[in-house]
Amino acid sequence: MEKEMLAIAKFKSGEGKFEKFMAWMQSDEGMEVREKIAHVEKTVPAIAPDKSYVMFKVSVHNEENMKRFASGQNLVAKSIFDECIESIKMWEMSLVKL
Repeated sequence: MEKEMLAIAKFKSGEGKFEKFMAWMQSDEGMEVREKIAHVEKTVPAIAPDKSYVMFKVSVHNEENMKRFASGQNLVAKSIFDECIESIKMWEMSLVKL
């Protein structure tokens, strides 16, 4: 079942953490990991002006693996998370009828 989620990732201080993390997310390795948990083509990113954090709206199809990924427990992504990510917070989203 597909679920809409919002994730905010705060980067560790230091030069180039945002660029390094985003380059990994767009690499073949990063795309392969992401495709196993979410519909990559539906992901909507937003970047803080100072690049200290990034927000993603994600259409998740494997919630358990998304939680492992976002908590830095995915074995393939662990090294980039350990180097670049200070924290991630996630929320489930639901449609609000107007």
